[in-house]
Amino acid sequence: MRLLLASAAVLIASLPISLFAQSEQNAQANRIVVLPNTSPLTLQGDLAEQLVAGADAFLLRKTAESAGQRDKTWPKTFENDEARARFFADKRTRLARLLGVRDERVKFTAPELLATTEQSALLAEADSYQVFAVRWPTVGELNAAGLLIEPKAKAVASIIVLPDADQSPEQMLGLVAGTPHEHQYTREFAEAGYRVLIPALLSRKYEARNGRAKMTDREFIYRSAFELGRHVIGYEVQSVLAGVDWLATRGKTPIGVVGVGEGAMIGLYASALDPRIGKTAIIGYFSRKEHVWEQPIDRNLFGVLNEFGDAEVAALTNDLIVVDAGYPTLVLPSEGGAPGELKPADASEVQAELARLANISPQQTVTHLRGSAPEAAAEALALGFFPHRTPGDDLRGNDEQLVAKHDKFDVEGRQVRLLHAMDRNNQQLLNESPYVRQEFMKGLETSSPEAFAKSSAAYREKFKHETIGWFDEPLLAAKPRTRRISEHPQYTGYEVVLDVWPEVFAYGILLVPKDIDPIQPRPVVVCQHGLEGRPQDVVQGNHGAYHDYAAKLAERGFITFAPQNLYIGQDKFRTLQRKANPLGKTLFSLIIPQHQQIVAWLKTLPEVDDERIAFYGLSYGGKSAMRIPPLVPEYCLSICSADFNDWVWKNASTRSPYSYVWTGEYEIFEWDLGSTFNYSEMAALIAPRPFMVERGHFDGVAPDERVALEFAKVRHLYQAKLGLRDRCEIEWFVGPHMINGQGTFRFLHHHLNWPEPPQ
Repeated sequence: MRLLLASAAVLIASLPISLFAQSEQNAQANRIVVLPNTSPLTLQGDLAEQLVAGADAFLLRKTAESAGQRDKTWPKTFENDEARARFFADKRTRLARLLGVRDERVKFTAPELLATTEQSALLAEADSYQVFAVRWPTVGELNAAGLLIEPKAKAVASIIVLPDADQSPEQMLGLVAGTPHEHQYTREFAEAGYRVLIPALLSRKYEARNGRAKMTDREFIYRSAFELGRHVIGYEVQSVLAGVDWLATRGKTPIGVVGVGEGAMIGLYASALDPRIGKTAIIGYFSRKEHVWEQPIDRNLFGVLNEFGDAEVAALTNDLIVVDAGYPTLVLPSEGGAPGELKPADASEVQAELARLANISPQQTVTHLRGSAPEAAAEALALGFFPHRTPGDDLRGNDEQLVAKHDKFDVEGRQVRLLHAMDRNNQQLLNESPYVRQEFMKGLETSSPEAFAKSSAAYREKFKHETIGWFDEPLLAAKPRTRRISEHPQYTGYEVVLDVWPEVFAYGILLVPKDIDPIQPRPVVVCQHGLEGRPQDVVQGNHGAYHDYAAKLAERGFITFAPQNLYIGQDKFRTLQRKANPLGKTLFSLIIPQHQQIVAWLKTLPEVDDERIAFYGLSYGGKSAMRIPPLVPEYCLSICSADFNDWVWKNASTRSPYSYVWTGEYEIFEWDLGSTFNYSEMAALIAPRPFMVERGHFDGVAPDERVALEFAKVRHLYQAKLGLRDRCEIEWFVGPHMINGQGTFRFLHHHLNWPEPPQ
């Protein structure tokens, strides 16, 4: 028979009452008071830091395993050509989705020449070709812009040349300083009679945004786009594919793509998606993709490592030339934007990825070249694009003189327009997103709470696997370790550690009231701290945001548990999100299993009523209150404090001063919430369980009207559609970003069926 907590914490040793762990070495020499049926907790040091380190090790292990997992999903042979075509078509569809290539491209007959009353569209001319400033439509209101080289004779082929993000089309031709003469191989295409289209990529210009966080132009666009299921990479791939659409109408001449650095990445993805691209040369990009989390965040693709390393992407292309040279270098500091680094790929890793390509797609035509960038590029062009030449020919002679028609090139202005156009497209998607989500959620049946619960199950699965991300990893036995850390006249405090996965554990503080009646199990309130918080913050010290609310609830007779969540340690935890995203996972892919283990353990305690376990979190804990209870059904209700608002708007708007676009929370953005789950939709995954919002009028998270607008949708679901009039509440109070502990406490007493203390 299990012992009652109140009847007897087992005395193993004496411990100075402290919130810090004893060392493993000293544990045997000290006496520790533990909970019944648990082992002594002897971990020393900062348990929150160890928690984050364990999660980091887990994600690095999963990342290292990803290539092997991908290998298993790629057939070495196919039954027939039709089966191969179906497989490749499915892979292209899935890759397009990851890249945010999901909008229909605008049809157009030809690029538009860009001229002014002071300047012709003709920028430069040589004996055999002319260079024009052009733009062409891609998706929505977004235009691509760059240079078009038209041969004076009939074009022998067409090619799209993609510069690095910090290289302009004009530099590729030597019209603007910045590219050495020997790197101007684009002119060789022109001299050989090719029609050449050179799109400008969005630059890595680095500056403070709205006077706040510093980041590149690419990260600035990435943030909003990612939240809306689009991507800066996807926009640039669409620019290439729109160019292919046009070039394909110019006759049956071959179409090729050459790219360097960021342009090589864009070219590889475009070639994988569009079989009309016959030959592709990528210079300074190809390598193992498991390091993508270390690179600039605008390369982050949600779920890419589940299906696509560079080898898998390359397998979808036609003839491919990989030039292992010319890698761009870049170091981005952590000044609000995400830290990141670009550096030359290790030769062994390039070889390893090429070996993977040969293994998964033996029929793939690929040429691997190494050497200095200009020499390797020249040889690549000779091998792949100039069949009448041979390797070793000097392709960098640039024999024709290219004469500029003027000395003014609108390089900076084009970048400003490109940034603005991508931003405007994101904002238009944001404006349309409520209607997209409404269509997405139309499968909910609201004729009764029972029918609703049944119909919402499919949405919960989508949320679990496609939004949060789910590791197919069974939970370990919890093996609870505890130690008493405090005594209060009305409750006793214990630190608790539970195993979750080999590298991952759960940790928190349990407060157990001393007046527990053995025949009356108690309700539990799980009290979740916010950003950079600790369990101790909600228990003691009268923190200005938390006001010891876990302790105050314990004084009211509730058992409380305050878990340590992973969002602590600044870049240390934010890079967890960076490591999780390429695996199709998030911070909550680890946090939710921790909570599953917590509630499973709480239910084993004889003092706990396992049908009355509630969740109540503030700030990032309020963010948790929207994401954890939908997937942990043991939480019988959820309270979101100081966080509930129009979440998609808060993440994607570049007009609102409240937006995370301007701040240092670079990990906060979640893939494609704009098309799926805003906060009202997440609340629908909690329904029909009770749900409450606690909102201070002067909380800087969002203005009242945005909170009210999103909450109105939740109230309409609960009260108007489901008839659950007492299960959905909001408390407005005059105050800032904090626990108010008035209406929410009444809500807990009511729905957990626990009497309020006498006034």
